[in-house]
Amino acid sequence: MRRTRRVLVIDDDRLLCELVRTTFELEGYEVDTAYDVIEAERVLVESRPDAILLDIGLPGIDGIFYLERLRETPQTSKIPIVAISGSDEAGRSARGAGAQAFLRKPFSPLELITLVTPLVKENGFGELGPSDVVDVADLNRLIEIGRRQHQLLHEAYAQTVAVLASALESRDFGTSRHSRRVTSYATRLTLEVAPGLLDDPSLEWGFLLHDVGKIGIPDGILLKPGRLTTSERRRMQEHAELGERLLAHVPLLNQEGARVIRSHHERWDGNGYPDRLSEESIPLGARIFAVVDSLDAMTDQRPYRAPVSWEVAAEEIRRCRGSHFDPDVVDGFEACEPDLYRLHLEELAA
Repeated sequence: MRRTRRVLVIDDDRLLCELVRTTFELEGYEVDTAYDVIEAERVLVESRPDAILLDIGLPGIDGIFYLERLRETPQTSKIPIVAISGSDEAGRSARGAGAQAFLRKPFSPLELITLVTPLVKENGFGELGPSDVVDVADLNRLIEIGRRQHQLLHEAYAQTVAVLASALESRDFGTSRHSRRVTSYATRLTLEVAPGLLDDPSLEWGFLLHDVGKIGIPDGILLKPGRLTTSERRRMQEHAELGERLLAHVPLLNQEGARVIRSHHERWDGNGYPDRLSEESIPLGARIFAVVDSLDAMTDQRPYRAPVSWEVAAEEIRRCRGSHFDPDVVDGFEACEPDLYRLHLEELAA
């Protein structure tokens, strides 16, 4: 009696996991999903898949490191692994670490099924039976339905996020331009420090909506021309947690973007808010964003003070290396400062 084929999908994008699950189940596979390495390890203890689909951009652990670990572990050393990522560079690294194949995001489920089926056969599953032959016409039709549903859902989430951004702009004069500037700065700095983070589409939304929680802050505090009192400052600081709660059920932001919204006011030395995280316990996207957010705050006009020059602000960033900011991120800032300054000048000219 033939054993049912099994595939393990390791990816923190839940919508992608469901699309892949549907595709493989149509072809008679059993599908296990894991949204992080801990879940993946639990699945691997309980069952042995015939193939593994591994996202190289997993949160909390380097995907290449985990791939190497799977290759070094006797129980998983021979299992075909297909690496997926939005970066060709990550794909080359994955092939070097032992992945049998690489698919660049976005990909069609038909590409995936066509790639995995021969790998499963080569891995000793046996000859393919009649049910293993892909009915391309039927599968393409189902995939197109799924793709369109996924697109419509993504567009709905994007519209929701855009409405929130407009609501914030209407309350806090200047927020829209600030958000656009820091999004540009943060994207460039991320490319310098950790380009793999840009595989996560939620990151840019997190940059853009980092202050969305200010929607819940009273105007008397938000727009106050002078310095805040201690109690007013505490109330203002609630915007980080409030922003995360506002967007908690929007999958478009449920990954690195949500971490930026909650943690962009944390400090390397542990004296930030809301969770007083320190050093590498602070999400990397938030550590990157903290630098450019402070940079823009210093060089922008605020109700309670005049802006400082770019040179003064950049020197302050360097001075706070290892206290307020991650030293490695400050190093990255110094490496790409000419590009950031160019973006600053372009904004002034706009």
